[in-house]
Amino acid sequence: MIKPHELRLAKRMARLGTETAFEVLVKAKALEAQGRDIVHLEIGEPDFDTPRNIIDAGCDALHKGFTHYGPSAGLMELREVISQHVSDTRCVHVTPDEVVVVPGGKPIIFFSILALVEDGDEVIYPNPGFPIYESMINYVGAKAVPIHLREELDFRLDVHELAGMINDHTKLIILNSPQNPTGGVLEKKDIDAIARAIGDRSIMVLSDEIYSRLIFEGEHHSIMSIDGMKERTILLDGFSKTYAMTGWRMGYGVMRADLAAHIARLMTNSSSCTASFTQIAGIEALHGPQESVDQMRAEFKKRRDVMVTGLNEIKGFSCRLPHGAFYVFPNITNTGWPSKKLADALLDDAGVAALSGTAFGAFGEGYLRFSVANSIENIEKALDRIADWANKNL
Repeated sequence: MIKPHELRLAKRMARLGTETAFEVLVKAKALEAQGRDIVHLEIGEPDFDTPRNIIDAGCDALHKGFTHYGPSAGLMELREVISQHVSDTRCVHVTPDEVVVVPGGKPIIFFSILALVEDGDEVIYPNPGFPIYESMINYVGAKAVPIHLREELDFRLDVHELAGMINDHTKLIILNSPQNPTGGVLEKKDIDAIARAIGDRSIMVLSDEIYSRLIFEGEHHSIMSIDGMKERTILLDGFSKTYAMTGWRMGYGVMRADLAAHIARLMTNSSSCTASFTQIAGIEALHGPQESVDQMRAEFKKRRDVMVTGLNEIKGFSCRLPHGAFYVFPNITNTGWPSKKLADALLDDAGVAALSGTAFGAFGEGYLRFSVANSIENIEKALDRIADWANKNL
């Protein structure tokens, strides 16, 4: 019997997932409030300040009156800059009407799946992978089809396995390179093979390239650059990771113009538009000096090396060298502990906040994710604490 005024949620809310990093952050902050010293390696956010020239551009835009509504697809000035940037970096011709600016990267995931995917459709997505992919596929009532990213392939997907998953129900394939949580990077041969596996089918690809400027070895390759794939690719990129602008909430999607018009309508129906002054700052980010990006990438590489070397010296841990993003994804099966239980123990007993691999899907069992978006001093402190914990408990 339904009680009076009982909250009656729509059934689809039961299918909506979450992002565990924020839950762990809340728990870690609560421990700090109790006086505990916690090393934060859980959150996927650069620990650098937004470059000064970008901040100044945003402040100047506020003073100049960029405090009002703008077009749902984004200011034309920024869309022109983005279209030129993508044209130059992906070697394709992009026009402003193929660009939609949104508050963060997630809306492109959300809107693309809402616009394209229906009941009975299948969406292939990387697992372990960014949890919002699976969450949104389930939310719209489609079938989430995980492709296992395996450690022995440096967490690159097996293209032969992907080809076997594609069928008449496949509506969308999600790619992410450099990849969260593993740091895996797809090579040119992988991208070429994925395009061949898709062939001439009317399957869209959502290519999440939010970490494209944070590659340590090799080069970034986009499936949008492959002949015949531009009209079937939705490119997701943004400013959060590259320019340490997470709090500014600004990302963008690049896609065929007819789809972009529908994505812009979803913006109209949800957020109306992205904040205008942040978009002016985005123009400065892309047009201004890029030294800060190079410096941040170099620092993340140093931290990655320290973290991987240290983890490989700890009992029960083994860690491959990730080639991009700012995460490491060590294998912890030799500890004998399940991932979630171990992540909880490291936070509660050792004061190190990390994420269970299962926060990124079922195939993440046996792994942890550490962010290296912290100082080398704190990373070394975390390694000492983890080693001490392992010596006492393993």
